Amino acid sequence: MSNALALGVKPIGSSVWGIEELRTFLSDKSFLGDKVEEIASVGQLFNINLEKILQLEPDLILAWEPAVEAVYPLLSQIAPTVAFSFDDLVENWKEAFTITAKVLNREAEAQQVWNHYNQQIKDLKAAIGNRYKDKTISVAGIYDNGRRAYTYAKNSFIGSIFEELDLQRPPAQNISIDGGSIEAISEERLELLDGDILFILASEFGHTEAYKSLKQKPLWKKLNAVQNGRVYLVDIFAWTTESPLAADAVFDNLYKYLVNPP
Repeated sequence: MSNALALGVKPIGSSVWGIEELRTFLSDKSFLGDKVEEIASVGQLFNINLEKILQLEPDLILAWEPAVEAVYPLLSQIAPTVAFSFDDLVENWKEAFTITAKVLNREAEAQQVWNHYNQQIKDLKAAIGNRYKDKTISVAGIYDNGRRAYTYAKNSFIGSIFEELDLQRPPAQNISIDGGSIEAISEERLELLDGDILFILASEFGHTEAYKSLKQKPLWKKLNAVQNGRVYLVDIFAWTTESPLAADAVFDNLYKYLVNPP
């Protein structure tokens, strides 16, 4: 959905991971803002509503391969269906955007999007300067009521942005790994999340509450970022959506917390 919107194409329907996330994406509270007005819900990512899609009479269906594997033959009977692999959408997000542009015949618009993206990178690098050349910046999500965490490697959406900005990652995150993320980190291994600065992925769907629970743990208080007072909550959806529009939201956060820190 986000890639199509970046190209000036408004989908008539969309699915997301879960129903709560769907409500967030399809509301003006989303980082997508009013671009999502009048986009219909077609269910959850792994439980899409085929009947609803049929009623919408789409000309084209863009899908995520793992989520539609079982129903792909039915989807392709409704409309031509292009399914992206996990690697396409997560580790090769730029390529996925370019492919989407070709499928939608919006290659000229895609070039404008990339021009904007590259200018944003250039401007933000200049604004940051050398102030973080010896600092490490971590990104983590918390779940399971604060008992588990995850972080992102170099070959992730946020990892690729940080690399283009020459922002340094902690050694544990400065790697490439299948799927682009390091999962199921226990509270006993919180050092894997640590850096001079730590961005926590938050939302109203349990992530923020899990973070609050983790903050009560003794090991949390030993993290450098905590002791430095440089822990910041950011929108989990913007930081994990893998699209140019999401990147714009990430850039806004980086200006706020790295260029003009509170």
